[in-house]
Amino acid sequence: MKKSYAKSLKEYDSESVLDSKKILAAMKRYKESPKKPTSVALDETTNQELKAVAELQGIPYQVLIRVFILDGLDRLKKAA
Repeated sequence: MKKSYAKSLKEYDSESVLDSKKILAAMKRYKESPKKPTSVALDETTNQELKAVAELQGIPYQVLIRVFILDGLDRLKKAA
């Protein structure tokens, strides 16, 4: 089975523009429902990139990660 990495997709070559509705929904979802802490091991470069993008967007980087996860889940559901 051939491995495929998300960063190798051509969609990742263009600049990311986050939907403010998705950011607000992720933040609202965070405040309204109980959370279960989880851990994801990321290399330092990825962590710094996430923090830089979050700063440009004006949101906490944990919210940015949550937006990415929720967006990815939505895409998988639509593709199924």
